[in-house]
Amino acid sequence: MLLEPFSFSGLSLKNRIVRSATYEKRADEDGHVTDFLIGLYNDLARGGSGLIITGNALVHPSGRSIPRMLSIHSDIYIEGLRMLTDAVHGEGGIIAVQLVHGGRQCPLVLLGGARPLAPSEVPDTSSGITPKAMTDAEIWEVIDAFGEAAGRAQAAGFDAVELHGAHGFLISGFLSPHTNRRDDYWGGDEERRFHFVEEVSKAARKAVGKEYPVLIKMNADDLLPSGIKPEEGLRAALRLEASGIDAVEISGGMRESAVKTIRPDILKPEEEAYFRDSGRLFKGRLRIPVILTGGMRSMAVMEDALKKGEADLIGLSRPLIREPELPELMKGGKEKADCISCNGCTAFAELDHVRCTQV
Repeated sequence: MLLEPFSFSGLSLKNRIVRSATYEKRADEDGHVTDFLIGLYNDLARGGSGLIITGNALVHPSGRSIPRMLSIHSDIYIEGLRMLTDAVHGEGGIIAVQLVHGGRQCPLVLLGGARPLAPSEVPDTSSGITPKAMTDAEIWEVIDAFGEAAGRAQAAGFDAVELHGAHGFLISGFLSPHTNRRDDYWGGDEERRFHFVEEVSKAARKAVGKEYPVLIKMNADDLLPSGIKPEEGLRAALRLEASGIDAVEISGGMRESAVKTIRPDILKPEEEAYFRDSGRLFKGRLRIPVILTGGMRSMAVMEDALKKGEADLIGLSRPLIREPELPELMKGGKEKADCISCNGCTAFAELDHVRCTQV
């Protein structure tokens, strides 16, 4: 199943492998596309992933969470983004851009010393920073920014957009009871915590029209005692499906989680696919495609997850950092990725760009 074609929402994928959004640190200091970044995506397109999702693209200056991240918060970026999509399409690839606001996980140094924005002033134990609770005007400004960014993505030739609603970033922050302690339209109970992502998805849909694919990556589980659990994550996904979202990518955790989203030392098949229980739960209720990410390394595990109805598509990140050509290699008979899950590629501050440190 893994290497068979799969189609949804007007996208015809050559296989079920998705390059899950992965920070590249290859844009310039202002977020413009570089030749170095285009080279990476050329390699991924030639490597054979059915769908490529870019590293997170900034929708508003207040949401900068990492240096040299791709940007899409102004029309000045469209020309460079068009060069990127043209390059991928020239290699026969299909590419989506991931839209993100970093929320409470933005470092002060990247915001000129300003406090990061969040639903509520809940201290981030991973950084020691207490964010600023957003005003109603600030919330609507960011919602509009997501919609405008989706429109730019369409104008730049991307085949789809993915909203980043996972890992403690702003959309995730509004959904999570751990980080959203408001008592207004934007929070206070599960239904009100959903309003922000609902408005973001509506803004994106309005910008791109009914036929253009809009995906979302979201936490099935925040991996925190006071965070989202899979049943609540599923209810949010069902609401998103009803509102017109075209596919859901499942992940989990945020920077404060004791159980890390990017787990190290995945060396045995039984250690792979660590969100597959949530995949089974979501796939059992959703009619839209489910993308399962989280530690897949071997074809046997990927095939098993697909055959058991735990996913429609398989998301890979770290393995494609080491081997962007992995889908083509698997097509030729390779059974397992070379990635050893050492997490050297996640040492963003020390690396000149995101790369495998083992080769």
